Amino acid sequence: MRLITSPFPVSLRRPCSRSPAPRPRPYARLEYEMVAARRPETRWATRLIPVFLAGCVGFATYVVVKRICLDFYINDQKQSRTAAIFLAFYFVFLLLMLAAYLRVFLVIQYNPGVVPLGPRASQQKQHWNERPKRSKRGSRARDDDVESIRDVASRDENPDSPGLEDFYSKDVFVCDFDGRPLWCSTCCNWKPDRAHHCSELDRCVRKMDHYCPWVGGIIGETSFKFFVQFTFYTTLYCIIAISAGALCLKTLVASGAGVDGFVVGVFGIGGFFGLFTFTMTLSAGRYILVNLTNVDHLKSKTLVHQLAIRVPRGTEPGIDYGVVTYPLPKPISSPRLSGQTVAFEHLSKRDQLAVRTFAIVRTEIGENPWDLGYYRNWKSIMGSNIIDWLLPFNRSPCEGSETGESFYEMGPLYHELRTRFRLPELSEEKTERVPRGTRGEREMASVEKQRERRRQQQQQQQQRQPSQPPREHGSPSSSGS
Repeated sequence: MRLITSPFPVSLRRPCSRSPAPRPRPYARLEYEMVAARRPETRWATRLIPVFLAGCVGFATYVVVKRICLDFYINDQKQSRTAAIFLAFYFVFLLLMLAAYLRVFLVIQYNPGVVPLGPRASQQKQHWNERPKRSKRGSRARDDDVESIRDVASRDENPDSPGLEDFYSKDVFVCDFDGRPLWCSTCCNWKPDRAHHCSELDRCVRKMDHYCPWVGGIIGETSFKFFVQFTFYTTLYCIIAISAGALCLKTLVASGAGVDGFVVGVFGIGGFFGLFTFTMTLSAGRYILVNLTNVDHLKSKTLVHQLAIRVPRGTEPGIDYGVVTYPLPKPISSPRLSGQTVAFEHLSKRDQLAVRTFAIVRTEIGENPWDLGYYRNWKSIMGSNIIDWLLPFNRSPCEGSETGESFYEMGPLYHELRTRFRLPELSEEKTERVPRGTRGEREMASVEKQRERRRQQQQQQQQRQPSQPPREHGSPSSSGS
């Protein structure tokens, strides 16, 4: 398994000089994590439907190859050329359809693109896995079904919440009204951009589209490309089967030989699955061109995105937007303070450079921050060349496209929002060079020591001044007057 971590410098991830020992990042993307549906009936349907589809393909292959091409066209009609054309197209689209189906099925099983569970949810699931099984016959089966566990937790208000640094290390991310990332109360974790919680899996899925038992599970970021290829080749496969069956039935009716029931069955099966996959291909193609998922499209008419856009440190709130500063302040309890407050001036210079300020802005209804244009949207899902478009081999470029700027590449709307809300550019932020490496840390420590020494000297001078007699009372001129 491969652990994908954030490229953000370590110095920006902990604002305090005395930071605790590094903890494993629960939010890091972990590949090849197998998940299953929460409800037993859904899991059984997911396992049985592929068997049913295999039976339909086997039946269609027998009818088209054996009864139509070999028996009817070659043996009866002596039309070898017509049979060869149908056989060539049939097996080409059959192999492409099977390859795409196998690819999407394996990806869904071993790399569905789910967001890792938070520490609280992981502990809850581990507790249920380790608990003893009930031996009574009357116990309910659902009590022993680990995959049907649900746990709801409130948002983690800890400023050092695990995984929070993965968001404020970027220049823009989807946030809540207070500037924090969106929180999933079931997974007990922060939701990355464009992730949605799937009720069937009870897990958050990156770029979730829909749950499809026909292909074995959830369609999301990792499987959407292969799903589109599967529906496209299934449509072409059904068109060939329908064409062969329709031409055979037309010849049989014209010659008065009667109707073959097997051919009628292929015609019906091909028509049903062909129409279904054709509509799915059209819908998926439209979503690709506008860089949306099925879930995004259902919410597009009412959804307003709230984004945290990075601005220079110290930027004040504007008329149309608020600001939030990361790392979040830690509450300090003091008898001199009426409430809870915090100050960043006590941080070292290295830690002060880690402070980031974000403006909280809202888009208009229907605006898509990730819309790159038709062609770039297509390439972000299907690939950059025609080989990737047609063959189900390489993954989608959007998978693993997380950068230091955002989780997914932002469209022109990102810069338009900066202009619309008159946000200052990051180039206006004052930057200072901080030594790096072991030698740089020593130089930084020496500079801090010199400052501390000067500060102590100034304090000592201030303490000595009150102890000396005032000049106007201790001078001879004043005493003789």
